[in-house]
Amino acid sequence: QRMIKRNALMRRLKAVETLGSATIICSDKTGTLTQNEMMVSEIAVDGTRYRVTGSGYSPEGDFFIGNERADLNDSLRLVLTIGMLCNDAHVQGNQVAGDPTEAALIVAANKAGMVKDDLEETYPRKKDIPFSSERKRMTTIHEINGEQVVYVKGAPDIILELCTQVLEDGSPVPLHDEKREEILSVYNDMASRALRALAMAYRHLPLKGESRESIESIESIESIEKDLIFVGLQGMRDDPRPEVREAVKTCEDAGIKSMMITGDFKTTAVAIADEVGISGEAITGEELDAFSDEALRERVGSLGVVARVSPEHKTRIVEVLRNQGHIVAMTGDGVNDAPSLKKADIGIAMGITGTDVAKEAADMVLTDDNFASIVTAIEEGRHIYDNIIKFIYFLLCCNVGEIFVLFFAILLGFSRPLIPIQILWINLVTDGFPALALGVDPPEAGLMKRPPRDPAESIFSKGRGRSILEIGLLMSVLVLVAFTWVGKDVDHARTVAFSTLVFVQMAHTVNCRSERRSLLDIGLFSNKYLTGAVMLSVLLQLSVVYTPWLQPLFGTVALGFQDWIIIVALSLIIVGFGELRKWMKALVIKKNN
Repeated sequence: QRMIKRNALMRRLKAVETLGSATIICSDKTGTLTQNEMMVSEIAVDGTRYRVTGSGYSPEGDFFIGNERADLNDSLRLVLTIGMLCNDAHVQGNQVAGDPTEAALIVAANKAGMVKDDLEETYPRKKDIPFSSERKRMTTIHEINGEQVVYVKGAPDIILELCTQVLEDGSPVPLHDEKREEILSVYNDMASRALRALAMAYRHLPLKGESRESIESIESIESIEKDLIFVGLQGMRDDPRPEVREAVKTCEDAGIKSMMITGDFKTTAVAIADEVGISGEAITGEELDAFSDEALRERVGSLGVVARVSPEHKTRIVEVLRNQGHIVAMTGDGVNDAPSLKKADIGIAMGITGTDVAKEAADMVLTDDNFASIVTAIEEGRHIYDNIIKFIYFLLCCNVGEIFVLFFAILLGFSRPLIPIQILWINLVTDGFPALALGVDPPEAGLMKRPPRDPAESIFSKGRGRSILEIGLLMSVLVLVAFTWVGKDVDHARTVAFSTLVFVQMAHTVNCRSERRSLLDIGLFSNKYLTGAVMLSVLLQLSVVYTPWLQPLFGTVALGFQDWIIIVALSLIIVGFGELRKWMKALVIKKNN
């Protein structure tokens, strides 16, 4: 329930524990680090750069050249038409069905007065070749004025390779290397300003005899997507989520590295990474392919951005990171992301944009697709693990203390200080409520200032095993002191010992709340559930001491005021011992630092 409140749906319970050990988050860019609300803000066509105004998916906006409102010429209309028709999304008001990138292209055309339904009726689609992460482009074929016209949109560097002509002054001219470099320069400029640019191109299908070649007779995709005429670029802005920069900083403080892995152009990815605070070297999937596994192992720790990646690249990165001992959290939303999600220690699928296949492969689903929710889930994972440790540590200390009481009593030839029903009462009732309350203890301050937990760490790591023995031994000594102090009446002495053990264990709950911080820092009553649980356990203990019909059952007798002074005084000793251990531990840490 706590994870769901943090927008993280856990599909596998083990992932909650693993989250606390995560050392690196490999995150996609679009929608996770950014708001996934694309808006075309710049268009480059026919040698002219247009600025597009507006906000979000509202069709209100204009086109400007500098500060002057621009006329909608044929070239500008063509680049907008291609963006609208070579498109599978639909926009109704602020509601988007489909990819946000395609929605932005529709909205840009809406600002020019174009309506998608009208265009699709006038220029019906006859065939399409869908976008894929490998092809990095989409193609549609439309019937326009009796002709069959191919529209293509996609990554500028990919589209340029398929073009042999470019639109200049409204007419196609040969695409020379100089012009190609000029277009790439415009593209790089857009990318450096964190704009995601898509290129638009077209061609008419060739004549075959007296009629145009039929779509059915086209033998391959290559025969369609060739000899294209380059029209222009549409640059989209997808602003980073405002909370992501702080989340990345929190990761850094917590010893967790953030890495952006995206299909976008390298320059765009680096610009967004700079805005959100992700640092490190940037490479592309092509450069990644050139690395041997050994070379990649040497460099992967310094990487901050990996751009132009395929799903296979994601899987390879996860494998290399895991081989280096990292605990990897990997995000994904597509069908092709399933292998990397399964390979990662924590596969994280997107709840809004993610496919069912990705969600099935993941350990965790983000209900808001937000990087910051991964960080809060990691914080919650650390919190849950800490509380599990507190719960187990408390019960082990109590059980070891009870064992030592009986062991030393037999060893020293004492009468039994505890009878079976008293031990059963302590284990099932008075210990149970405080232990459960420790399981819902508030998170400690500085939870995300600590390095990730070693997955091999156990309840007995970091000196906890020795601490359990020390606390258990001290509990037994205090109980036996109480047992021998109060006199020769066995029932009276046993009642004092019984109550001392309960009160000592209740006092020990405050020691269990933190391994580092003093009770004075934490606050005695900062966990209201623990306060209530201790009070309930004390009242229950008083009931078995003073209720006449329970006294024979539990072998107790009524205690006097002096008895309670002894019991409370002995109980406070264990609090002092716990505080002393924390103080000494702090001195050692300070000395080592």
